[in-house]
Amino acid sequence: MTTSRRSFLQSASTLALGGSLAGTSALSYARIPGANDRLAVGHIGIGARGRGLAKIASRLKDKQNLEMTAVCDLWSVNREAAAAQAASVYGRAPQSFQYMDDLLALKNVDVVLISTADFQHATHLRIAAQAGKDVYCEKPMANNLDEAKAARDAVLQSGRICQIGTQHRSEPYQIAVKNLLATGVLGDLSKVEIVWNYHGPRWRGRPEVRQIREQDTDWRKWLLNKPYRPFDPRAYFEFRLYRDFSAGIADQWLCHAIDLINYFFDDGAPRSVVSAGGVFAWHDGRENPDTFQTLIESHKGYLVSYSTSFGNDSDSFTRLMGKQATLVNIGGEGSPRWKVVEEKGNHEDNPLIQRAERYVTLPGSTAMAPTYIDDNVTYHMDNFLDCVRSRKAPHATVKEGFAHSVTDIMATKSYWEGRKLYWHAGTETISAEAPAKT
Repeated sequence: MTTSRRSFLQSASTLALGGSLAGTSALSYARIPGANDRLAVGHIGIGARGRGLAKIASRLKDKQNLEMTAVCDLWSVNREAAAAQAASVYGRAPQSFQYMDDLLALKNVDVVLISTADFQHATHLRIAAQAGKDVYCEKPMANNLDEAKAARDAVLQSGRICQIGTQHRSEPYQIAVKNLLATGVLGDLSKVEIVWNYHGPRWRGRPEVRQIREQDTDWRKWLLNKPYRPFDPRAYFEFRLYRDFSAGIADQWLCHAIDLINYFFDDGAPRSVVSAGGVFAWHDGRENPDTFQTLIESHKGYLVSYSTSFGNDSDSFTRLMGKQATLVNIGGEGSPRWKVVEEKGNHEDNPLIQRAERYVTLPGSTAMAPTYIDDNVTYHMDNFLDCVRSRKAPHATVKEGFAHSVTDIMATKSYWEGRKLYWHAGTETISAEAPAKT
């Protein structure tokens, strides 16, 4: 009897999400921490975002009974700083490694945090899952489709717990919005509009560019599966500006935006995507656009319009537009402030029309939410660590990570190719040809 790929993945998914089954599977050969066991955490990639993840972990050290026991970074400066910081927080120095294979070989490391460069995430996630580790992996999960599939399949086959770092799924006000949407408050949804702006040469000007020396890192190892090029400190630290290593806005901001929409509406990979933009504001040698817009068509019958400018800080917002109401988010990425605005009449018939509105609040509170949230709040990692012990599915599994990755990859590919693209779910491929309607 042969097993199809689809049957295998369904079986592996059951292992990944199915409580005690994951712990007893032959695929899941690493130690499963008990409710009271201390969690030994290893951290791979400890640059700017990695330092944020380390701070989040430190805030949970007592609640979650964890210790950072191993750190890994190719660059000696990052590695030494991370080891010193961990020693000051946990009272003893962690083991320190230049190469992740050495960290993953440690049998006493239960959990791995991955916060390497965008293009490295999927490969590092795959390797960590195959090593039998539970993984918290920064977003985007992937910016290459083959690597996204390989990472997803490896996690599902391993039966390990994996949380992708699209943290807004775990934040209280976003959960409150999802619960409100479940009541049908919007009516029929037809369009989502997202505008997130910033004024400045985003991702340019990292001070480490002037500090790093090639002999203090392993440039070829950092390039991973990319073609060799001479050592480039700007690419090393400002990788989000360069096409080979990141999609920039799509990898960093669109992934958060579309993941939150997928969360709100139980959606996944899109039907179609078309993008446009360019380098219009900051002519500083960047390859990726500083001005970007994409239209994403959902299989569920609504359109998402996403836009970012790095040349103007005009007010950012999100609008979820239904026939009965609009949910309006005030602020940029992650803003907890939402309000419900009733949908009645139209401004053409009555230019002075007034519509009732109310703010989304948390249960038992009437407080208006702020328009910002710290990147280093603990909700998402706390959820992940709870799931490491319970073996339940976390809020952002590899399935959700794969869905946002597909959208990001399609949006980026559409931008560079200058054409509309379609997702073919049956074959998990992208093409300019629309799939046959069923």
